[in-house]
Amino acid sequence: MIRRAFADYPLVMLALLLSAYGIAIVYSAGQTNVPIPYIEGAWKRQLAWFLIAIVAAWFISKASVRFLEWVAVPAYVLGVLLLAITLIIGSGAGTAASMKGWITIAGVRIGQPAELAKVCVVLMLAKVLSGSRDAPRSLVDLWKPALVVLIPWILVMAQPDLGTGMVFIGIFFGMLFWTGVSARLLLLVASPAISLVLAFSTGLWGAWFLLLLAVVILYKPYVVEGVVLVVANVLMGVAAPLLWERLEPHQQARLLVFLDPSQDPRATGYHVIQSKIAIGSGGWLGKGYTLGTQKRLAFLPAQHTDFIFSVVGEELGFLGVTVALALFLALFWRAIRVATRASDSFSSLVAFGLIAGWFVHVAENVGMTLSLLPVTGIPLPFFSYGGSFMLACWISIGILVRISSEGRGIADAF
Repeated sequence: MIRRAFADYPLVMLALLLSAYGIAIVYSAGQTNVPIPYIEGAWKRQLAWFLIAIVAAWFISKASVRFLEWVAVPAYVLGVLLLAITLIIGSGAGTAASMKGWITIAGVRIGQPAELAKVCVVLMLAKVLSGSRDAPRSLVDLWKPALVVLIPWILVMAQPDLGTGMVFIGIFFGMLFWTGVSARLLLLVASPAISLVLAFSTGLWGAWFLLLLAVVILYKPYVVEGVVLVVANVLMGVAAPLLWERLEPHQQARLLVFLDPSQDPRATGYHVIQSKIAIGSGGWLGKGYTLGTQKRLAFLPAQHTDFIFSVVGEELGFLGVTVALALFLALFWRAIRVATRASDSFSSLVAFGLIAGWFVHVAENVGMTLSLLPVTGIPLPFFSYGGSFMLACWISIGILVRISSEGRGIADAF
């Protein structure tokens, strides 16, 4: 019997509320006392992209999950090809003028393939992981899913786009967790990266290395796997100081400013300092919609894209921030319900992979505006200005609606 189509109204309503909230803030970001050409009228373009995205989501929601599984491979190949083409004819934009993230033809930016590539990676990774009866239990079992993420990750990092690279890593670990990979194996997989970060402190790296040895002994991987892990962590510890010396001065400054923004208040630390001032000055109820002084005087950089959350904090205060975060939490919760009630492992993995990507976006964007995480130039879902990102977000909503309609318990209350 053919299942009757079902619209997940709570999920769609949450996405609509977030989009409306975001467009309103993009409009406010353009209300400045200092003319900023590329921000003026941005809300109109964002609204147009929102309408296009709604139509795209509707079409996607009509495609069956089996079709999505079939299209995973060609979509992934197309996504990788577009990322490769971007390195050749791509260009930067706004505060990311030095990177090659947008496909540009005859001086016109067509779009940012990395945003759609995230959805393609989720589909392909779900297809690979769901193709195995059991969850990966060793490092050898992880080579296929690792390769799926590694190829687009390398292309994105070559742009270079650290923020999007982090999203791919978050999707990878999130979907491995959801498919049932043990926490110990996840820790072992992440261990080289952890060693690289902690190697800048001899004491921390030493403590971490002892912990790693204990985990390896308890986990009892194959001998070759254990040796490779230990050697990889040692190499990362040795390579960290060498990599630091090879970084450009501005790259070193960005990392140092994360620890202490006051070290370079007029350049690298400017973004974070102005963001903290804007959010802190908002108080409980904010300065009023469109009335933020940091924003109106153009002290707040990238106020319609990467630092749009700072506008929310300044103008709507703690209340506005709480509403925004509550909507995101509700969206995550609803999407997790879709994942848990999916009719098969592929659908469930796709739903959770999309959640994992959004979660990294929200956590990193909010964290960097509060100086809790380094500035990476990562947008806030449904809020930050950007047509490709809005389109990708709503395509994800369309996929989730379809998975929900084919899942179990679709008539349950919110």
